[in-house]
Amino acid sequence: MTNKVTNELFLNRELGVLAFNERVLAMAEDTSVPLLERLKYLCISASNLDEFFEIRVAGLMEQSRQNPDFRDRDGLTASEVLKLVSERTHVLVDRQYTIFNKEVLPALEQEGVFFHTVDTWTEAQTAWARDYFINEVIPVLTPIGLDPAHPFPVVYNKSLNFAVELSGEDAFGRDSNMAVVQAPRALPRLIKMPDELSHCPNGFVMLTSIMQGCIPELFPGMQVKGVYQFRLTRNSDLYVDEEEITNLRVALQGELSQRNFGDSVRLEIAEKMTADVIDRLKKEFDLGESNLYRVNGPVNLMRLMQVADWVDRGDLKFPAFSAGMPGEMANEPDIFKAIARQDILLHHPYQSFSPVVEFLKRAATDPDVVAIKQTIYRTGNDSVLMDALVAAANNGKEVTVVLELMARFDEEANIGWAAKLERVGAHVIYGVVGHKTHAKMLLVVRREKNAEGKSTLKRYVHLGTGNYHPRTAKLYTDFGLFTVNPEICMDVHELFQQLTGLGKMRTMNHLWQSPFNMQKKVVQAIRNEVEHVKQGRKGKIMARMNALLEPHTISELYAASRAGVKIDLIIRGVCALRPGVEGLSENIKVRSVIGRFLEHSRIYYFYNDGQEDVYLSSADWMDRNLFRRVEIAFPLLDKKLKKRVIDEGLKAHLADNQLAWQMDSLGKYTRQKSRAMRKVNSQSLLLTRLASGYSETVFNQG
Repeated sequence: MTNKVTNELFLNRELGVLAFNERVLAMAEDTSVPLLERLKYLCISASNLDEFFEIRVAGLMEQSRQNPDFRDRDGLTASEVLKLVSERTHVLVDRQYTIFNKEVLPALEQEGVFFHTVDTWTEAQTAWARDYFINEVIPVLTPIGLDPAHPFPVVYNKSLNFAVELSGEDAFGRDSNMAVVQAPRALPRLIKMPDELSHCPNGFVMLTSIMQGCIPELFPGMQVKGVYQFRLTRNSDLYVDEEEITNLRVALQGELSQRNFGDSVRLEIAEKMTADVIDRLKKEFDLGESNLYRVNGPVNLMRLMQVADWVDRGDLKFPAFSAGMPGEMANEPDIFKAIARQDILLHHPYQSFSPVVEFLKRAATDPDVVAIKQTIYRTGNDSVLMDALVAAANNGKEVTVVLELMARFDEEANIGWAAKLERVGAHVIYGVVGHKTHAKMLLVVRREKNAEGKSTLKRYVHLGTGNYHPRTAKLYTDFGLFTVNPEICMDVHELFQQLTGLGKMRTMNHLWQSPFNMQKKVVQAIRNEVEHVKQGRKGKIMARMNALLEPHTISELYAASRAGVKIDLIIRGVCALRPGVEGLSENIKVRSVIGRFLEHSRIYYFYNDGQEDVYLSSADWMDRNLFRRVEIAFPLLDKKLKKRVIDEGLKAHLADNQLAWQMDSLGKYTRQKSRAMRKVNSQSLLLTRLASGYSETVFNQG
């Protein structure tokens, strides 16, 4: 396929990531969103940009050095993409700080939430800030004057630093015109000002303000001409050659210590920093003007995320709710009996994640449970699920954990859990070399008596689209399925055997599995819809996921569209497919839903001549998920549960006219916010339907 054709068929990935972040930022602009939630969206957009630079931009910069002539599927070289990314990101950052300074801050002040900056301090507030600086900050600071004996210090990734312009001689007669002060990571970035000084219910001071106002204390007898904050972002991707190592955990631990000292990729600076200081920093970090971002405010907006937690104002937040409980479990205290009776579907966060926790905790203590096997991708430093696995091993259960050490930015937590599990005798497997284990599976083997009174081993399984992470289960939308279906349970058993042992791929009854057959199964299902259309029958595909990038799958969707198959795609983030192109994709519609919760479910729907095949999955349609990861897609065999997934996971989002964005063929998104009486907010609709204690009025789609 030539570059020209490729360029016509595929949109750029990095620009798609930025488009997603623009949609997130639009939530911060939306005055119908509660004020403290607007602040959180602003913080999320800043955090997203951090990871974008640490991984995606860093990779482009490396590619532009190593392989400058390579053109990707969109027809662009890395240098061309970097130029487009820089232009668009500068606009995005300017927009972030405009929203922060012109909209969110003034609105917060009207509600009694105030950020006291140096130029607004009263005499009493100045005295308090100076006292805080002397007692809490100075003891852990190390100011570094730059001279031949003090070279420029190593700057930690995303740390807060200050460049100080000086004049005059110090006690040793040294004449240095610049110093660097690094804010220790142990110091809080946001400090609550005492109410009696703040004169408002919620007054805060950022560490940035305290240091800018008090840093002259560090340089007695010298003239401080300026104090300017700056922040450096570095390449944070880890490189571990899995084929050249004998112990992945040891190798990864060695790499983690260097993660925060990778190549420089972005420099954020105070808006009023002088040209001399800017030139010095650019030279030190080997960055150009396109890598420089001037900000009017704190260099790390993410530090303000905790404000929403500290400010006790329910009227400035999304309405509270209590996650619902499926009736099958609410009416049956024995979780094993409930699952044995029928398949049970959970839709998080509208429905509680606690049944998953209870299932594992019960398995850890139940004397009839003999074995537990689980995959872990992300779970956090503090996890009740991991504690339950430790307890299970201590209780003599056969515990096997396939723990993905290479889960980006969770490597350290997973290494810690691996050590804890191994200490209590659990079998800890790090997956498959070269393939991250991203599938979400939990298998419990229990000894029970059958109808004839004979003792047998029975398998119970939980499968999900999201991580075994109780905190993110309250923030991300995901589906989970409990089942004792013998064929699905056997599939899961075989997959665990495959991961922990050796041997050829085993034949599956129902599961689709990457890297072996998932992409083939998806293509086969797409082509099946084409065949139905050719025979004069209906052809329809609906799919929902985080990203759509895999070129062969996209090509198959184009072919299906040309054949007349109707295709609705709900892609939260990046979509390389061009919808609505005449003669190519006029039967394809792409939308993105951005709301209170992060849309995380993966659902594949194929009409299949009225059978309506529905699969839930851990996999996006991306190269890495389909070919370089261990992933699964599992079917909904129960008709009632299948209908729930179609209604709750697909139709509700396709009917949404409040949170949805429609994508055009150039990758531009338009908000589908309707002022009509028939308003449909898919997330509010599902809260009303599945949760309890939710008070916001929504309109059903009928």
